[in-house]
Parts: sequence; C-alpha cells; structure tokens
Amino acid sequence: MNYPLLHDLIQLSHEFETARSENYTADTNGFRKWLVDNACNNELELDLQWDRKEEGRTAESVINTLVVHLNRYGKSYSKAVIVGSKFASQDDFVYLINLKAHGEMTKMELIKLNKQEKPIGIQVINRLIAKNLVQQEDSQLDKRSKVLKITAIGLLALEESMPKIRKASKIVTGNLTSSEKTQLIALLQKLDNFHAPIYLKNIAPDRLLDVAGSLQA
Repeated sequence: MNYPLLHDLIQLSHEFETARSENYTADTNGFRKWLVDNACNNELELDLQWDRKEEGRTAESVINTLVVHLNRYGKSYSKAVIVGSKFASQDDFVYLINLKAHGEMTKMELIKLNKQEKPIGIQVINRLIAKNLVQQEDSQLDKRSKVLKITAIGLLALEESMPKIRKASKIVTGNLTSSEKTQLIALLQKLDNFHAPIYLKNIAPDRLLDVAGSLQA
C-alpha cells in the first residue's frame, strides 16, 4: 500500500472539511471539485503575471483597473442594445428587468436594488414614467406611499430588446468556460456581499475609507 499517498489524501480530506464552503458538496464530487479548483488557484498564483508586477504593482491595483475596464466594455455593448429601442441608457432596461422580476416597489426600493445614488435613480424613473414604460400608483399595502409598476408598453419594449440583451450579456463573459463563469460568480458574489451593506449605509465620503477598511480584516 502506498502509505505516503494515503497520508496525503487524509491530509487533503482534512483541509477540505476545514475549508469547505457552500460551493462544494460534502461528498466525493465536492471533494474532486475542490481539488481541481485549488490546483487551478495554486497554478495561477505561481504563474499569473500582470503589467508592472515586477515593479511592485499590487493585485488590488490590477483588480480595480480591470473592474473599471469591464464596466466600460459592458457599457459599450449596452449602447448597441438600445439602438432603435425606446431606451435611452442601460439603466432603463435594467430597471424594467428588476420591476418585472421583483414586482411593484417604491422608487427608493428600486434605486437601492440597482445600487445607484438617488438623483440618478430618480432621473431614470422619471424618464421611464414619461415614456409610459413605468407607471406610479397608490400602494395597496400603504395608501400613503406610491409604488412603481412596469406597464404593458414597458413589457413589450423589454421583450423586443431581450434578444439583444441576452446576446450582450453572453458577449460580456467573453471566452470563459462554464467552470470559470461559476468561479467568477462566486468571487463577485463574495465582493458584492462585502460592499453592498457598506454602500447602502450612505457613509460620508470623509469617513468611508476608514469604515470600509476596518471591515476588511
């Protein structure tokens, strides 16, 4: 019997049980996936290079730059989506998608769902109301408040644009494999779970870096 191999397997099993997250099932399939992912991660850590790395440029700097670039790429594809449509911006159809998916909600609920500042969100909503893509009416739960609902015209406009929206979404993911997309979702969800609560607190700019930094450890 290959005792060194058996010892290594037992050690790996222990590491799997200790480090296992909800991304991995507690069985042999989960263990295999964990082994593959960790092997890929270790290989990336050893081989991954980026511009000015040898001069001391940090991983954090690279991540921030790439996130900004990806946002710009996504916006360029969104511009292609709205050509010939009733939409003036990417926010228009994103707001409609959320109203369709989540149902009626207040203006502030919709703005917070889209992680936008109030003035910008109000502009988007007013534009959608003016085009009769969204309507505002009294809430059935609280007559003192107003809620937004997507209109029949809004649903039709969204349906007409969905083929382009889906195509743009697929293009944004580039040549990532199915496994890479899943890994990316997990990482982005982790980042979103960290940043969203901070963002929604509307912390003053002069305190924001200190507050957010204290939560990073």
